[in-house]
Amino acid sequence: MKPVIGLAVGRGTGAELATVFQQVLGRIAKLHRTDIEIVRSPRTYHSYVSLKAEEGDVERIGRLTHEDATHYEEFCREQARLGTAAVFRTAINAQSLYLVRQRLQAVKVEPIAAGDASLLLVRDEAQGFYTGENRHSPGLVTRTMEFSREITEKILDFAVRRARQEWPGHGPERVVMAYKFHLLDGALDDWVAESSARHGTPVRLFQPDTVNRNLITHGLADRTVIVASNEWADIMHVVLLDRFGEERQENRCTQNVYLHPALNGLVEYQTVHGSADDLEGTGRVNPTATVRAAAQIAELHGGCPGAVRATERALAAVLDQGISTPDLGGRHSTGAMVDAVLDALDAEEPDPTDALATRS
Repeated sequence: MKPVIGLAVGRGTGAELATVFQQVLGRIAKLHRTDIEIVRSPRTYHSYVSLKAEEGDVERIGRLTHEDATHYEEFCREQARLGTAAVFRTAINAQSLYLVRQRLQAVKVEPIAAGDASLLLVRDEAQGFYTGENRHSPGLVTRTMEFSREITEKILDFAVRRARQEWPGHGPERVVMAYKFHLLDGALDDWVAESSARHGTPVRLFQPDTVNRNLITHGLADRTVIVASNEWADIMHVVLLDRFGEERQENRCTQNVYLHPALNGLVEYQTVHGSADDLEGTGRVNPTATVRAAAQIAELHGGCPGAVRATERALAAVLDQGISTPDLGGRHSTGAMVDAVLDALDAEEPDPTDALATRS
């Protein structure tokens, strides 16, 4: 049975990047003499800019936000029911996304390596301020949110399990949690202590500013897992990539994993950058992150071993030829850069020994 991949598209540059994704995934599959089916959500989801462009008040924007969230949640649930292992999603309105992430218990996962040290960032997207609901009254917005023992333990369980996959034979040296825990009356402290004892792995709870200071002073400590609140990780994800990952965020893709039992661990891939509405229709959006997402999905979920390293070689060859979009210092269009990547991939012979270890 051929693998099936979901595709969800937002406004802004979403349509252009969806085309890039389909082109690259299709070419990799062809080179590996396999077939990958893409199932696209029938709805085009709003970006924040497109929502603001709607001629409506706060109530209308709130209604559209919830409609997008409900539709995307059901799309993900349906894909999981059908056995789909992965979805690629272009950027959509964050408020809709976080409603989905709360309901489906999402974490974002980012391995970061610097020299001999490696870090695993696990971002708690399922609870906290970002996942709150708004209540409006004249001149006032009241936002409510929740933290729960169940979700906290589930995220820690995932983080330790994923770390053991990331560092086989070793597992994590330490697990650090970056939360404003002093705002929760000591509840988070108790939950973390119980989880730490259950796993037999030290889990230490720190204020985010302490984690920042330690990273600035000491750099990455090898085999460290940082489990982070959304509020801190949203900012620090990009900072960590810039400081330790040797890669700008516009070139990166990342994974969100849904922990709700009905989702069977469905993995959602996204670009780290946003919807770039100002570039819509100009043909100047940087396709690098989308190309990388297609390669990861092809290799980890589409039966195409070696796709990631082959794609990295293709991207490097294209840049060496001076072919890139304006944000990378070049003068080429999105389409021209993608065509060059496809040509470079065609020149590659698939090499199964390049395959990454499959992670889920």
